[in-house]
Amino acid sequence: MVITPPMAPERAGEIAASLDLRSLPADFYDNPYPVYAALREREPLRRMPDGSVLLTRHADLVAVYRDAQSFSSDKKAEFGPKYNQPPHGSEARPAPLFEHHTTSLVFNDPPLHTRVRRLIMGALTRRAIADMETGLVELVDRLLDALEARGGGDLIEDFAAAIPVEIIGNLLGVPHADRGPLRDWSLAILGALEPRLSPEQEALGNRSVAEFTAYLRELVADRRRHPGDPRHDVLTRLIHGDGDGEEAATLSEAELLQNCVFILNAGHETTTNLIGNALVALQEWPAQKAWLIGALQRTDDDTRTTLLDTAVDEFLRFESSNQLGNRRAARDVTVGGTSLPAGTLVTLCIGAANRDPAQFADPERLDLARADNRHLAFGFGIHQCAGLSLARLEGRVAIGRFLQRFPDYRLTAPPLRGGRARFRGFLAAPFATT
Repeated sequence: MVITPPMAPERAGEIAASLDLRSLPADFYDNPYPVYAALREREPLRRMPDGSVLLTRHADLVAVYRDAQSFSSDKKAEFGPKYNQPPHGSEARPAPLFEHHTTSLVFNDPPLHTRVRRLIMGALTRRAIADMETGLVELVDRLLDALEARGGGDLIEDFAAAIPVEIIGNLLGVPHADRGPLRDWSLAILGALEPRLSPEQEALGNRSVAEFTAYLRELVADRRRHPGDPRHDVLTRLIHGDGDGEEAATLSEAELLQNCVFILNAGHETTTNLIGNALVALQEWPAQKAWLIGALQRTDDDTRTTLLDTAVDEFLRFESSNQLGNRRAARDVTVGGTSLPAGTLVTLCIGAANRDPAQFADPERLDLARADNRHLAFGFGIHQCAGLSLARLEGRVAIGRFLQRFPDYRLTAPPLRGGRARFRGFLAAPFATT
């Protein structure tokens, strides 16, 4: 079964020569990597028709990530026109998408970024994440039991997507009965980050932010009355801060609500894609699948953990869940020998950087034993993903236990891609256990 269709070098060069992230052909979504390779070789800093630039080399992305003073993550200037921000001085309320994406952790600079990250990281300590493993294993095994009873199902809907929704729901203390809308809200809000935004996507994204924050207001009010343990309950920690006095980190009500939305989005889509992309990739790389299963069967628990951690990092490199990031030049800067004036919007092509031959040997090959894997799937620098240790744990447990239970699983129909440039994953992947 062909899952990722090949692309002729001529076609990749043709797309690269006229690339516009706001107008991408269908075959780019199916397989963007030949286009990325052409760009790295011919035009590693590609100027877009809208005046922004696209970076595709690993070294250039690292340089931008390192220099948070020169490259801002604040998206107010960029998202104002995109999300129809009211004119300055207008009493009209900003669109929900604008309010969310300009208040959340990932799209802000210090000091807001520092305060929010400090609070979240305080609830995601190494000990706290280790304590989650038993519950995660139980969740994964329940899902696998259901799939085994049916002889298969959908890798995404019935497995990959079900795991992070439950984990993030537990972190925020969302009652199980209320978790039904979480995935759809997340998909709609993140879908509105695509380079090209349709009126329908914008309307759905705005409605989803409004519905989610309305729900969270009630949840926050209840948690204020009945606080949880701040060592494990992220929502309680965000509500009450992390101390007293001038150095205490606290959030306004708007910051609190929007960063709860962010926690769901950050923990849901990327982890779903990690698990789904990995299990589909193993169908395309049967020798790697056989090697990993054999290695897992021959080793003890500690060695299995190391093997799976290494494999998870390679899955993240090979099919990065998040393919694109964004910055704005806060001052005149130089990247890769090219001068950029202050205000330039910069798109960081993580998917391209993670297959840069200058950084990775034989980068187009899935190598589950790859060492020194300095991929950028979690970003880098002060904005490196706050939940990366939790994502790795979820990937390791989900992929490892799936392979141990269903070593002969097979896809029963071509998987359905999500059709998005920023987040690369599948919407559906039907499979049988044998």
